[in-house]
Amino acid sequence: MKGLTVRVPGPREIYEGLQTSTNSSGFARSSGSSCPSATRSCQEVYEGFQRSPDPSSVSLVSDGCDAAGDHSSGRGFKGILDRLIGACFKPWKNVKRRRSKRASPVASSNSRGKDRKRTGGHTSIISYRSSQEEKRGLKFTVDEINRATRNFSLSYKIGQGGSGTVYKAMLDDGTIAAVKCAKKDIHDEQLSMKIQEEIQSLSHIRHFNLVKILGYLEHQGGRMLIVEYVPNGNLREHLDGLYRTTLNLADRIDVAIDVAHAVTYLHMQDRPHRKIKSSNILLTEKFRAKVTDFWSACKTYKGAADVEETTSYLAPEYLKNYQLTEKSDVYSFGVLLVELISGRRLVEAKNLPNEQITITWAMKSFAEGDAIQVLDPKLQRSPGTDLAVEKILEVALKCLSPTSRVRPSMWTCADMLWSIRKDYREVSAMNVRTPPDVS
Repeated sequence: MKGLTVRVPGPREIYEGLQTSTNSSGFARSSGSSCPSATRSCQEVYEGFQRSPDPSSVSLVSDGCDAAGDHSSGRGFKGILDRLIGACFKPWKNVKRRRSKRASPVASSNSRGKDRKRTGGHTSIISYRSSQEEKRGLKFTVDEINRATRNFSLSYKIGQGGSGTVYKAMLDDGTIAAVKCAKKDIHDEQLSMKIQEEIQSLSHIRHFNLVKILGYLEHQGGRMLIVEYVPNGNLREHLDGLYRTTLNLADRIDVAIDVAHAVTYLHMQDRPHRKIKSSNILLTEKFRAKVTDFWSACKTYKGAADVEETTSYLAPEYLKNYQLTEKSDVYSFGVLLVELISGRRLVEAKNLPNEQITITWAMKSFAEGDAIQVLDPKLQRSPGTDLAVEKILEVALKCLSPTSRVRPSMWTCADMLWSIRKDYREVSAMNVRTPPDVS
């Protein structure tokens, strides 16, 4: 075959083809053209050029119409053809460019490049890793951490827990972080590599209500985990009244929903949290919850003694098989709901004997129809409050079922709490609009 002849349609035919196949190319239809109708589109023209073995051997045959509708010898046709070819190729270049920008689906510590993901029937935010994090990687050096904490200055110490000390840090790129120093122990190289792999995997888990993992460091038998810094303390401190502002009921419901969304997201990744408790719920300055310590999955649980300060949060089946599952998280979440409503610690030794175990006392009060007795004395009663307390304790009762299979999923808990918040806001708004009855 010496050459290939491709019949190219006239301008009106080209415009009609563009409207049906490549509408994003930016052409406008010409309403004044009188060219005859035809059946070929710009895609056929594009395929004709693709099949041509030699562009120089292609002869172009026009219908004799130009862009203005003049039937003379094709005035202005070259410009239209150039735009047509550009329209056929340009969208594919843009798609490749957009895909290349999304090549690394890992979150950043800032808000750039945010993506949306559905969890629990509601929208949550998942972000991507910044270029500085990609350049540095997850592993920090001893010098970097020493600079960030001013050689672990006591003025930078912000916490002391059962698993180690926590320091505030200023990283080289200006990021405020928290450095969690685990207690020194003897661990073999195989376990160390396993934990490093687990941290690498966990670093890809990014959710607005989960504390971000920024990196780690192993040095002289000890481990340090560098995580996002959350400035407003933890939920237990707020419930104990260590801050000037008391959490109102609306804030507490928001915290419960935030935690439910975060744990639902972990369960979608097949990763139970294993240590849901009020001291692991950090609060931002706007009282949004961020769940921390979900990396405790790196640890191997062999008995109740290995789970520090979580005895009252443990599901009954754990004492039998020492297995912490998604349903175990649901049980712990039910305990957390009782804490949020009552404001009490799980064991109140100073109370009367029948009120010392908070969970038993709260569920008994709810079963006897006196749910409002469980309400934190620091909160004011209202019709909306009475409704919300009863509904939330009902959710807690379902979560605290001794049979694991009967407990709802975290996804279901999030939906139930979402409905409770909606009803609470509606009843509270009606109560505000209704004038008091003066008689």
